[in-house]
Amino acid sequence: MLRRALLTAPSSSSTADLLDAAPAPATPRLASLDVFRGITIAAMLLVNNPGSWGHVYRPLEHAEWNGWTPTDLVFPFFLFIVGIATTFSLGYWMDRGVSRPALFRKVVIRAVIIFGLGLLLQGFPHYDVAHIRIFGVLQRIAVSYLLAAAIVLTTGVRGQAGALLGLLFGYWTLMTLVPVPGVGRGVLEPDRNLSNWLDLHVIGINHLWQETKTWDPEGLLSTIGAVATVLCGVLAGHWVRSARSAPAKVIGLLYVGSVALVLGLIWSYAFPINKSVWTSSYVVFSAGIACQVLGLTYWLVDVKGYRGWTGPFLVFGTNSIAAFWLSSLLAIILDWILIANSAGGEPWVLKAYLYETLYASWLEPANASLAYAVSYVILWLGLLSILYRRRIFIRI
Repeated sequence: MLRRALLTAPSSSSTADLLDAAPAPATPRLASLDVFRGITIAAMLLVNNPGSWGHVYRPLEHAEWNGWTPTDLVFPFFLFIVGIATTFSLGYWMDRGVSRPALFRKVVIRAVIIFGLGLLLQGFPHYDVAHIRIFGVLQRIAVSYLLAAAIVLTTGVRGQAGALLGLLFGYWTLMTLVPVPGVGRGVLEPDRNLSNWLDLHVIGINHLWQETKTWDPEGLLSTIGAVATVLCGVLAGHWVRSARSAPAKVIGLLYVGSVALVLGLIWSYAFPINKSVWTSSYVVFSAGIACQVLGLTYWLVDVKGYRGWTGPFLVFGTNSIAAFWLSSLLAIILDWILIANSAGGEPWVLKAYLYETLYASWLEPANASLAYAVSYVILWLGLLSILYRRRIFIRI
């Protein structure tokens, strides 16, 4: 669903060209975008499936609150890629005369399916409706995609850039100027900021992320930031899809990525980088790094033709939703199944048994936890390779 990259440091005229979007020729699917998506999915499986949450190397954990780690880049990278995919898929069909209402119906159906898949994961295996978590990773993807696609279908590139700026500055305004009952305004601490307060009072304590019970990292108000991340990808997609030369696309992505990274860091002094509430500085900072990764991947894979290393990532990237959903389902099952304890004590949880027997019995705790996670990624690489070799791609 995705495509390519940029040229020379944008002058005022090249910036105008970006906003006016040069006509895009019909282009084949670019391997670099599937590779970028595959790297992101592989990283997502790695950080989501340690052998023990009590023994995780710091870069493989989320920041506790403000700040970032490499793990905090995984989800915004995926949403950024969703934005590029949205530009390419909707642009492809609009170029062929498909009406906007028809495309919006397709967008709604896809969003509903993805949201439903997320709910299935949240409720499995008991589906306690009174306590099911309503939002989650797939639900955030669905809602962010739906809202961003609606903006794409109803505006041009200038309108999409304006919507992005409005979301970034509007969210900053809400989070810093709207007072939280009993707290005041401008407080960005856990459980005391506007986003967390809204999650608790609108979603309700029984439907939140259970680790906190007072807010949700994929909650309501913070979705504004997630939509902005998708729109960053949308704008990158217009640049990548344009008729500009490959060197222009690479240089442009690297240039814009560097500028955005610096702007995000500067903004963080007033509005801290924070994944948990998906702050505007976090959007700009993570989108900047995503632009750089995309530019480098495009240059390596599609410009220079260095493809020998891309196989595993193409496997993940061409079946990304299936990889995430099925691997998450298996992880839940491994935490659910109990097996008899041969020593006569409490039964083992299957995941704990595998971790302790295969890894923790001979490795240091952090290394054992990492080895389990790496093994889990390799397991899914093998399973998904079967689909890839048979050219089976599960689309939603």
